[in-house]
Amino acid sequence: MDSAGTGARRRPVPGRAGGPDSGSGTGVIVPSVPHLRAAGVVVVPPSSYAGRVREEGATVRSLLARRDFRRLFATRLLAQFGDGVFQAALAGTVLFNPQRAADPLEVAAGFAVLLLPWSLLGPFAGVWLDRWSRRAVLLRANVLRAALVAVVAAVILGGVDGVPFYLAGLAVFSVNRFVLAALSAGLPHTTDALVPANALSTTAGSIATVAGGGTALLLLPLTGSGDAGYAAIALAAALPYLAASAVVSGFDRRYLGPDAGAEQPAARHVVAGMVAGARYAWGLPRVAAALAAIGLHRVCFGLFTLMTLLLHRGPFEDATGLVRGGLAGLGQLVAAIAAGSLLAAFVTPAAVRRAGRVRWTVGLLLVGGVAQVLLGLPFSPPAVLAGGFVLGLVGQGVKICVDATLQEDVEDDVRGRVFSVYDTLFNVAFVGAVVAAAFVLPESGRSVPVLLAIGAGYLLAVVAFLGLRRRTPAPVRG
Repeated sequence: MDSAGTGARRRPVPGRAGGPDSGSGTGVIVPSVPHLRAAGVVVVPPSSYAGRVREEGATVRSLLARRDFRRLFATRLLAQFGDGVFQAALAGTVLFNPQRAADPLEVAAGFAVLLLPWSLLGPFAGVWLDRWSRRAVLLRANVLRAALVAVVAAVILGGVDGVPFYLAGLAVFSVNRFVLAALSAGLPHTTDALVPANALSTTAGSIATVAGGGTALLLLPLTGSGDAGYAAIALAAALPYLAASAVVSGFDRRYLGPDAGAEQPAARHVVAGMVAGARYAWGLPRVAAALAAIGLHRVCFGLFTLMTLLLHRGPFEDATGLVRGGLAGLGQLVAAIAAGSLLAAFVTPAAVRRAGRVRWTVGLLLVGGVAQVLLGLPFSPPAVLAGGFVLGLVGQGVKICVDATLQEDVEDDVRGRVFSVYDTLFNVAFVGAVVAAAFVLPESGRSVPVLLAIGAGYLLAVVAFLGLRRRTPAPVRG
């Protein structure tokens, strides 16, 4: 049976990520990938024809027909809704709390403290994800997050600032990254249709995060915008985290992997596992190209993020009318990015079927580069809002393709390590760009050179993506 928690779990199909062997999808038996790799052969797992047929016919209804997918999907939605509530509380505390003030460098330092340490340690977590039950990780991590947000709420309420405040937030963000990596590594155990599954899961998760932030904004008039109000909102994030733990507990312990019999490296091999994950990803040119594309997108997104934060705190702060400034304007911008992400979820599966992942990814990156420059140059709230919508479409569309590529080409016994390398790149690229932007952006946020750099970054992503794919060796078949 396919339902979660009952009966035998359906195994990943041969020839796809996580499968017990690598096949061409034509019924030809080939040597297993571990044996080929042990012989020193660089293996590019070929796509499964049957898997592609299933993927092309998949719909939201067919994905949600599987109870195991619904359970993991619900876990993601609840967890990321809580993320939205918590992140809104943290952002409000730092940026718009009248009892506190932060200049651009302090904002950038906050991003670095909250994201960079965990990002550098991410590959270590990947080794653990390949050894521990991912169901147990999701269950316990969400309970731990509920406890940690209570600590953060107490820190905010006490008016604590500086290093203790950021360390408390860092603890929550560290567990957040662990949860997201486990969700991605476990997804292939609940579906074979990876492109539509990623489109639905990651996009709906992003929308859940926005919904959580929107809920926090709705609560703000009731709680107030001081330390006590933001502390109450932070504490509210514990409820969806606990709900996510309750939902994921319905899985059997090994249902989400790693597979029984898969290599489980010892703790003393953590560093070796970290290097192996990066080397494995680099050894598969399709994977390396995908990571280059998403990494450069995140650089552009980091530049855009700090620019828009400063614009909404400065020139846009008193904007009135349909498109606002200040915290309300940032809320509108986040909603616009989410709307672009939602559109990407609808159009990406069909676009990939018609044009292929390569053309679709390149097209998105080109649109991103041109649109960010043309829409950003007026430096007006409506234009920036439109730019955010396009950024959401581009970023989510590219991410859906990247996730599916990694899940198809990377074997289950190393998938956790590769996804942690991915997670590290995802965050380090963003934080590095935010820190760099803090040194070159004026306090008003208006900077034509930085805007042009965003456009150039997307063009560079196209060159890197296509260049890395050209070194792809022929698939190894028996």
